[in-house]
Amino acid sequence: MAHHKYHQDDEDAGPSKSQLKRESHALQDLGQELVALGKERLAKVPMDDDLRDAVKDYQRFTAHEAKRRQLQYIGKLMRNVDPEPIRAALDAFKGVSAVETAKMHRLENLRTRLIEDEKTLHAIAEAHPGADLQQLRVLRRNAIKEKEQNKPPRAYRELFRVLRELEEGGAGAGDFDEESGDEESSDEESGEQR
Repeated sequence: MAHHKYHQDDEDAGPSKSQLKRESHALQDLGQELVALGKERLAKVPMDDDLRDAVKDYQRFTAHEAKRRQLQYIGKLMRNVDPEPIRAALDAFKGVSAVETAKMHRLENLRTRLIEDEKTLHAIAEAHPGADLQQLRVLRRNAIKEKEQNKPPRAYRELFRVLRELEEGGAGAGDFDEESGDEESSDEESGEQR
């Protein structure tokens, strides 16, 4: 019969078994996030070839048990890798997605306000001096007609595209206005007699 005596020196021997398990599970969770990435994003994540191959194998597998074992293997490989660059890359993907989603919601709200109230054009003109207000008016009018006649929302989508180009500073929406400036109304009245 063996009697085990507790020694205080055992505490300094390293992390507890529970701590090691928590770290292992955290690495497996990180691996789970990796395997959920698409090919393009996965290529941008800094990791060694063995880990990359293991993640690609996981994505190729279809059987549940095979995926479970492969995920454990990925966790094991990640113990030998610094997880911080991987975690930073995954956080960057999440951050970009959150910013992009907020931007889309802002543009959708702007489009809705524009359709409900034409006075929103003034705010757009102030924010984007090169905006083609005539094009926006036409798209707004067409979007309202499409909705009333239950037609496909072609102008509604086009309006969103134009607003997105204005937001991004794209060249598609405001080229004509930027060249002609404020003289657009005087050119129309005079019949362009320059």
